[in-house]
Amino acid sequence: MNARRTVLKTFSLPLLAGMLAMPALAQEDYPSRPVTMVVPFPPGGVADTVGRPVAEAMSRFLKQPVVVENKGGAGGGIGMGQVAKAKPDGYTVVMALSSFVVLPEADKLLKRTPMYQLDQLKPIARFTADPTVLVVRAESPWKTYAEFIAYVKSNPAKVSFGSSGNYGTMHVPMEQLKVATSSYMLHVPYTGAGPAVFALLAGQVDALSTGPASVLQQIKSGKLRALAHWGEGRLAVMPDVPSFKELGVPVVYSQWAGMFAPAATPAAVVEKLRQAAKFAAQDPRAVQALTAAGTSFQFQDAPDFERFVQTDARAMSSLVKRIGKVD
Repeated sequence: MNARRTVLKTFSLPLLAGMLAMPALAQEDYPSRPVTMVVPFPPGGVADTVGRPVAEAMSRFLKQPVVVENKGGAGGGIGMGQVAKAKPDGYTVVMALSSFVVLPEADKLLKRTPMYQLDQLKPIARFTADPTVLVVRAESPWKTYAEFIAYVKSNPAKVSFGSSGNYGTMHVPMEQLKVATSSYMLHVPYTGAGPAVFALLAGQVDALSTGPASVLQQIKSGKLRALAHWGEGRLAVMPDVPSFKELGVPVVYSQWAGMFAPAATPAAVVEKLRQAAKFAAQDPRAVQALTAAGTSFQFQDAPDFERFVQTDARAMSSLVKRIGKVD
């Protein structure tokens, strides 16, 4: 009997120690290595402008590098699809734009396999939400929106506009404008806001709609001219630019930027990412970087952001159906 107790004791102690160690292993300190933040557009656009100072601030909070990886294509769908299918361990996140809620609906409309579904990605935080701005080259003949739309209506298909891709955040507002004004403009898609703005500056397209952060410096330097914006009231960074609502055109559109992680990411990891996001939104360096770019933090933590995404998804679903199939 004593021998049996000795054997049980010999085997149970290591087993007990292992069992006690399991929770510690399962709750390994996160992060223990660099985190990748996928920006699903080329450099120079809103997601990149927001993502880089946020990533730098989060790196200081997490005490691990948060590395920005630009992966453009399909209006942001390729990068967002990559993160939707990534390992849900918190080491891959995405800085998405509002096209996040549009692209699956557009894929459905076009009867093609969606690059991702909304429930594959978990909202972590929203950082910015700015109305897009209609801009043209400063050397163009259009000094006002009235002059621009008069020319567009008199010259169907002669005016072209650039975008970050079909149904992306630069495309949807222009389709809204076309529907609201019964006009036609030629759509020229690019891989992101950066290339589209460059195309406008180079004279390859005539106009575009994008977030203030993508074009403010070019407006200040006299290279571009803002004619109107899709917001509710005047913008602090462009106080002389009227909204379409002021001009009697019933269009409103907001280009937001927010961070998502794969849906199955553990709750403890999500909580750490939320803390890092809150830190970034209050970080003086990040605040200064966004202010200089022409935007500001309009932060929403995960619960509020999740509700916001659901509401926006319903609104954009209706909008995509109204716009219909586009070239």
